[in-house]
Amino acid sequence: MPRNRTTLAITFSLIALVLFDLMGLIIKHLSPHYGAAELSAYRNIAGLIPAGIALWMSSGWHQNGRILKIRQWRFALLRGIILTFAQYFFYLSLGLLSFATASTITYANAPIMVALAVVLLGEKVGALRWGAVLLGFAGVIMVVGPGSDSFRPAALLPLAAAACYALVAVTTRMMDDDVPSALINLYSSGLAAIGSLALAFFTAGFTPLASGTDLLWIVGMGAFGGTAVLFLIMSYRLTEQSNLAPFSYFGIPLAFALGWIFYDEAPWSDLFPGALFIVVGGLLIVWRERKISQMRQRSSPKR
Repeated sequence: MPRNRTTLAITFSLIALVLFDLMGLIIKHLSPHYGAAELSAYRNIAGLIPAGIALWMSSGWHQNGRILKIRQWRFALLRGIILTFAQYFFYLSLGLLSFATASTITYANAPIMVALAVVLLGEKVGALRWGAVLLGFAGVIMVVGPGSDSFRPAALLPLAAAACYALVAVTTRMMDDDVPSALINLYSSGLAAIGSLALAFFTAGFTPLASGTDLLWIVGMGAFGGTAVLFLIMSYRLTEQSNLAPFSYFGIPLAFALGWIFYDEAPWSDLFPGALFIVVGGLLIVWRERKISQMRQRSSPKR
């Protein structure tokens, strides 16, 4: 039964990966006509529906009396602001870089998370994980290409997005343990929706919809993104995150394939070998964290 649950969780996570990439393709398609902030606002507003569904499906929330108020609401507000800028930076990069390049650079969040865990959570990191972090950062530098003739400042946008996403992920572990993950997600989605609306109003504003077709694209973008989050939450409820993390790197070749199919992009020289360094560094981090988790389980007293 556990093996079947893990297989189902991996399947859900891969579906989420495909849906996130489809959302990104639509964002790239709409970027020439609509601003990143307004696209983020549309996506977050639509994403409130699956976020609410995920909360309703949470057994922990029902067991706790379906309480919506959380003690650390100020901290949740801060996380929503960080998520707002993470989405803004990433959506902006999709309109300026090739789809695969923007997507690949965001995978720098894995080594950034390790570094942030040391600073914010006081975690002790050994030589192997620090080596994996340095390997991942080396891959990012290769893809971003600072100092090279092909360097574009826009390549720093997905890197900033990766840092913000990593900060959101690490600070999740600083929330009270009795707060269900689905409720944390609902707070993040709701505050990101408010934040992206404010960001859109204070930047370029909202562009009138050019056609009904664009409206359908926007609805599809929100549906893909919100449903992807729902599948991701379901996968996390079925198995440990360490079982799912290695499969997330399928997103790099998938993004390359989709960018090539839909936008005729093939940035081989930009992505390789840097993308391989990012993948190997990330997988080393996952492997080491899984080993540490197994050692703690063995050493914990049995009741």
